[in-house]
This record gives sequence, structure tokens and C-alpha cells, in this order.
Amino acid sequence: MDVKNLKGNISTDLTEHKITVMLVDDQAIIGEAVKRMLADEKDIEFNFCQDPTKAIETANKLNPTVILQDLVMPDIDGLHLVKYYRANKSTSNIPLIVLSAKEDPKIKAEAFALGANDYLVKLPDKVELIARIKYHSKAYINLLQRNEAYEAMLESQKLLAEEIAEASAYVRSLLPNTLSGIIETEWKFIPSTSLGGDAFGYHWVDENNFAMYLLDVCGHGVGAALLSSSAINILRSNTLPNADFLDPSSVLFSINNAFPMEEQNNKFFTIWYGVYNKQTRELKYSSGGHPPAILLNGENEKSRETLELRNKNLAIGYLPDFEFKSGSVKIDRYNKLFIYSDGVFEVKKSNGEMMTAAEFVEIVSSLPDNQNTVEIIYEKMKQIKGNDDPFDDDFSILELTFN
Repeated sequence: MDVKNLKGNISTDLTEHKITVMLVDDQAIIGEAVKRMLADEKDIEFNFCQDPTKAIETANKLNPTVILQDLVMPDIDGLHLVKYYRANKSTSNIPLIVLSAKEDPKIKAEAFALGANDYLVKLPDKVELIARIKYHSKAYINLLQRNEAYEAMLESQKLLAEEIAEASAYVRSLLPNTLSGIIETEWKFIPSTSLGGDAFGYHWVDENNFAMYLLDVCGHGVGAALLSSSAINILRSNTLPNADFLDPSSVLFSINNAFPMEEQNNKFFTIWYGVYNKQTRELKYSSGGHPPAILLNGENEKSRETLELRNKNLAIGYLPDFEFKSGSVKIDRYNKLFIYSDGVFEVKKSNGEMMTAAEFVEIVSSLPDNQNTVEIIYEKMKQIKGNDDPFDDDFSILELTFN
């Protein structure tokens, strides 16, 4: 995944447009007179079209910033040309200054109705003509540059959306496949935005020990996704320097030193990390600022008890060389372990109150044994939320059963 250009690479430099005048008049003397009026204006390019039947064709080639259009010509009426300009895509917005032999309110009104921008009695005063040409050309050039900037913005947004989609697919590719057999897993991951800050995984450290972990980076977007992806890749590949991956507190100590928040754009993350030994059936765990995992544990479903596996530790990145506490528990014959991010339960109820962690633990502990427990929890949270709006935070929950 190439994330270095996620903000887009569209240039914001706008095209410079020179003031370009096209005069359409059947009289060469008028063309020469206007040319002389503009001769000293170095920023104005003058073009003369004496054949009105070629006016549209010429305008398409020149792309003038203003058209001076005579109204009385042989072969074609100037007012008809005004209408044709407006119907032609490439000239539809080019300013039109009509030139008339007389001041006639009715003709003037008709010209404006057909789309003319201005009206002058020819030949106008040189100063006035130049002023009107520059005024209308400036407005048209601003329109062209605005449209250019808008197109560039759309293209940039398109590229950004494509790259975010690619990044999102990459983040999802890091999530594990579900397992069955000695250890069964189910999970659900719904980011609140295109790129979330949650990540989780599990793997066999060796033939007897199975690691599981879920982390939650503060915030959302590209920065959070990059940090969570980096951390999860280190955990699943067992490449964290100086870490004993069979000792959860050692893992958190090392990952805390590897990701100081001042080097991560002031971002930190919480994490729950556990290691299960299939021979001793002991689960060791440590958490850094993360909600406690919920363990339903007992000889059978009826005798099960609800345990909250928590440690009072700081989040990852806050304080270097922090000594993380750990805990352990013996896994009974009947068990279900739930590891989750706070986005799972921090939802606003239909009455406007925020759901508490204790209420979520009560919901999980009261669920009947079911193969679709994760999906049931998700639907229950949606029901409590009372609408189909996206969750305010990433929804990540991982269920494990140790057979």
C-alpha cells in the first residue's frame, strides 16, 4: 500500500489566460479601427473575423475571453449569432459585447434576452472599449480558473477515495481468519469511518501457546490506521525487540517503548494482550488502558461465572519504561472470552444517555450459549442505539472458545 500520496497529488497551479478578443464584423474598416484602439495594450490579443458564417468555428479555435459582435451584417443576423453562441458548448459562457449602429432600447433588450453581456454603439470611445473588454475578460478568466480548480478538486477527491479504499482493504487483509478446533474464534469489525483505528489478531506463538490481542488507536483516519497496522504487524510477526511473547507484560513493555506518542503525531493506543497455554489451560493477560476482556468461565453453562480480566496500566505511548502489570486465570471446561474496543459499548441510548461498561458486561454475561454470540451482541447494540446510523467509534469484538 502506497500511503505517501493519500492527500492527493493534483497541482493547484491554475492556467494563466491572456485576454483574447474576437471581433466579428463584415466591415474591414471596423476591424482595422478596433485593432488600432487595442494596439498599445500588450496584454490584449486581437483577432478579427470578417465572415460571420465562420464566427462559431473561429471562436471554437481561438477560445476568446470576450467576443465583440456586430448586429447588422449580410448573410446572417447578429442577434442570431448571439443565440448560436449561447447554444454552442465552448462559447456558451464567453462574454458577448454587441456592437450596434444606434442606441435602440428594443434591440438592446432583445440582445440581452438572447444572452449578450454588454451593448455598445460603434465605434465606442477607446478608453471605454478597453475598460469593458478587460472587465468582462477578467470575469470570464476567473470563471475558467474556478472551474479548473473545481475539476482538480474532484480529481483529487477521486484519487483520495481510491487510495483510502486501497488502504481500507489493506487494513482488512491484516485481520485473521476464523478458527475452529482446539480454539474457536468469531469476530466482527465495523470501522466508523473509511479508515478506523482498531486492529486485532491471534496466532500460535509455539505448539502450546496461543496469543490473542486487540488494540484501539485514538482517533480515526489515515494516521490511526497506519499506527494500528504497524503495531499489529509487529505483534503477529513476533518481531518486537526485547519482548518475551509468552509474557504479556513484557510485550506491552516493549511495544510501549517502540511507539512513544511524541513520535506518532501524539497518537497513543490501548491494547489487551493474552497468551493461552493449551496444556496448562492457563490464560495470562495484560492490558494497557483497554476495557477488560470478559470471560464466561465454569464447569458448564449453568455454573459459569463472569470475570473481567483487567489490569490498571497506562495506555501505550504515554510513559517510556512503564512497568506493566499482568494477571492470569485458569480456563474451565465451559468458557467464552470476549475482547473488544470501547466503541462496542460506548453508544448513546435512545433516551440520550451513554451506555456504561458495566451495562455491557451485564448484557454479555446474560447471553445464552449460542454460536452467533458476536452477531447477537452487534444486533443488541444496534437495538440499544435505536437507529441505523453508524457507530460513533470503531466496533471491534473478538470471541474465543478454548476447547
